[in-house]
Amino acid sequence: MGPLEGLRVLDLSSVLMGPYATQILGDYGAEVIKVEAPEGDLVRQIQPARTPGMGAMYLNTNRSKQSIALNLKRPEGRDVVLRLVRDCDVLVSNVRPKAMARLGLSWESLSDANPRLIYAALVGFDQRGRYAARPAYDDLIQGGACIPHSFIRAGQKPAYVPAAIADRIVGMSAVNAILAAVIERDRSGLGQKVEVPMFETMLSMIMADHMQGLTFDPPLDEGGYRRHLAPDRRPFETKDGHVCALIYNNGHWERFFRAIGRPEMPAADPRYVSFAARMAHIDEVYAELGEIMKTRTTAEWLDLFDRADVPALPMHSYESAMADPHLSEIGFFEAVDHPTEGRIRQMAVPAQFSRSPARPERLAPGMGADGERVLTRAGYTPDEIAALAEAGALKLPETE
Repeated sequence: MGPLEGLRVLDLSSVLMGPYATQILGDYGAEVIKVEAPEGDLVRQIQPARTPGMGAMYLNTNRSKQSIALNLKRPEGRDVVLRLVRDCDVLVSNVRPKAMARLGLSWESLSDANPRLIYAALVGFDQRGRYAARPAYDDLIQGGACIPHSFIRAGQKPAYVPAAIADRIVGMSAVNAILAAVIERDRSGLGQKVEVPMFETMLSMIMADHMQGLTFDPPLDEGGYRRHLAPDRRPFETKDGHVCALIYNNGHWERFFRAIGRPEMPAADPRYVSFAARMAHIDEVYAELGEIMKTRTTAEWLDLFDRADVPALPMHSYESAMADPHLSEIGFFEAVDHPTEGRIRQMAVPAQFSRSPARPERLAPGMGADGERVLTRAGYTPDEIAALAEAGALKLPETE
């Protein structure tokens, strides 16, 4: 039983940011009820998939949840949400606030139904500014948060990080904010609206590294953390591949040079003598290190770094990561039997709790798979459930 056992979450989010946040809450033991439109969450359609509507990305972002399919554009569907929310602790939405208001599901309406509700609005932009009504997607937010610019400053072409890092990071930030609001509610007895914006959240993370001289008034430089922007800060090329290593503090450098037979370094070269000196000459340091790394194989370097206690890891591919011996020992990639998708692999919950271990108890559900169960528990009779389906407000799973 996870640490959030007893917390009930109504999840009105879709795609990645909101669902990733609610999956974390579910993995930690919260009961999560995912509300989907009749056509289903768009992520269901992302391939590959064994069966329609059950794509891999959906499976990896929506476990630990129940699913009910409601048409919120129908008044009956809206009324179901208002009834469900009475018994929920948290509602999560990444629908733009004006659209939620048009649906009759504004913070004001929902807090009237449940004054203890935590209403978590995951939005693109802080709603006090001129960008408030704009749509926001991961690519756009990466651009606004200076990530492509950082590639340019590092001597490369502008690029996005090839992962939905804005969706994932803001999702995790939303979990933090939601749980902070839950703790506050336990003291005050009152719910509140929590707004988590993508743009500002990502910018605060990136600029914490890269404001640098722009921190000061007047500025001391044009911003940018030199080590992160060094052109040769990348996996090091070896004789037969690549290795990821970070020779960082004085002890690392002393042990590294001793291990490669150059014990006179770093004292003999003023560029290496201290942390500050290395930062001042970081481009030269990384370029020289890159040439040294080409002299041995990946396995030889990993062995040397291990013996010298210098931080290093293999540069994994997606496939080789799944065979990593450390991850195998802890059972990080677990094979399980999904009720409709057969044998699948899922990742373990990374956080470890000594008394209340967090473990996903539910695999990602088929669309609307739990609708009748959710409504029955909320007090709906079989006739009322049938009437909702007949009115087009509720979509039930197709039966063979």
